[in-house]
Amino acid sequence: MANIQYYDVILKPVVTEKSMNAMGEKKYTFLVHTEANKTQIKEAVEKMFAGTKVKSVNTMNLDGKKRRRGNTVGRTSKTKKAIVQLTEASADIEIFEGL
Repeated sequence: MANIQYYDVILKPVVTEKSMNAMGEKKYTFLVHTEANKTQIKEAVEKMFAGTKVKSVNTMNLDGKKRRRGNTVGRTSKTKKAIVQLTEASADIEIFEGL
């Protein structure tokens, strides 16, 4: 297991129509470090965003897509996505406000 700090776990938020609709249920979607586990993601969200309390974390590993340059076939890098469910008493995450 790699030594991952909490500020290295969350890479960026995922802003799609589906993830924006899930925000009504206090579910937020992030791209995370590929070696991060659910407890590390939970700790990172609670430390980075004040007033948040995580109820559950769902993760999914996404394989890279096939890409071609001329005759060479390769793949893009693998990614990991996390959907974080906050508790009812938890504060909302500010970076998603106004979107």
